[in-house]
Amino acid sequence: MLVGALFLLSGAILLAANYLLVQANLPTPISFAGERTSADGSVRVTVLQPLQDYRDATLTTLLVQSSAALALAAALAVLLGRVVAGRVLRPVKQITAAARRLSIDNLERHRLAMSGKRDELTELADTFDDMLDRLSDAFDSQRRFVANASHELRTPLAIQHTMIEVALTRPGMSAEFTDLGQRLLAMNARSERLIEGLLVLAMSDRGLSAERPVRLDDVVRQVVQAHRADADHAGVALHADLEPAVVSGDVLLLEQMVANLVQNAIRHNHRGGEVWLRVDATSSLTVENTGAVVPEEALASLTEPFRRVAVDRTASDQGVGLGLSIVASVVAAHGGALETHARPGGGLTVVTRLG
Repeated sequence: MLVGALFLLSGAILLAANYLLVQANLPTPISFAGERTSADGSVRVTVLQPLQDYRDATLTTLLVQSSAALALAAALAVLLGRVVAGRVLRPVKQITAAARRLSIDNLERHRLAMSGKRDELTELADTFDDMLDRLSDAFDSQRRFVANASHELRTPLAIQHTMIEVALTRPGMSAEFTDLGQRLLAMNARSERLIEGLLVLAMSDRGLSAERPVRLDDVVRQVVQAHRADADHAGVALHADLEPAVVSGDVLLLEQMVANLVQNAIRHNHRGGEVWLRVDATSSLTVENTGAVVPEEALASLTEPFRRVAVDRTASDQGVGLGLSIVASVVAAHGGALETHARPGGGLTVVTRLG
């Protein structure tokens, strides 16, 4: 439309200039008025009106025919402008499509590598690829740091745990010292869970190194059985409705994902509460639990690391704030989608779609 409008504007200016030039160069009626001598005497010959009609007809014909030609040329310009604009802007569409496909997990796979004539658009595509390379290197560096730091911290934590346990076994320990030792053990255990969570998060953020068919319903069934005692101790009832479903992925990461969902559902619940787990044939896992009311505005931040919103979440000494972050990372590594919904009566509904 822009090309057609510019062509129409320039054509209208050209038509107006042509009209004025032709009008200025046509003969004027006054130059053809004069006298002619005949045998009978002097006779004045007047040709003013016929010449005026000729001028008007000529200018009208010029205006009509030129306008029709201009309209046809403008329509052709719009058509050709559409074709040319589509070809010229095709690299921009490729860049836009690539940007929409990007995420932390696929930065290494998407590059434009645009070839052809070197112009502004190919330069933009090269700049875009360079930016992706820098982002990929930055994320890889961050993941390596988390993984290495977590590995390095596991050994001193294990040594601290052993030393505290040995100290508590000495005879004659006072009640205050024993209580302090138990608190130190609890803090040490929480730090160990934090380190393990960071390791799982770093591993899932790197994506899947190998995939194989996994029965999601079997994984959920095993996790539920493993956490049945914890649920009974917390006074929470576990309910499982599992249909056969096969997904392609890493069985260890899937087990960690389900375990985190079940642990969260039990931990952020109340005595006498319930947890429902459902797996359907579309490889969708739904975990729903009772508990405190979760504000709608807090749902978006639940999958961020170290974010807990409810009072009981903040006060709990059991969680480390990585549960749903690990779940979101594992789901993303499997190419799935994660949804969180607040239950009207309190609690949370988490849906993972892996199929």
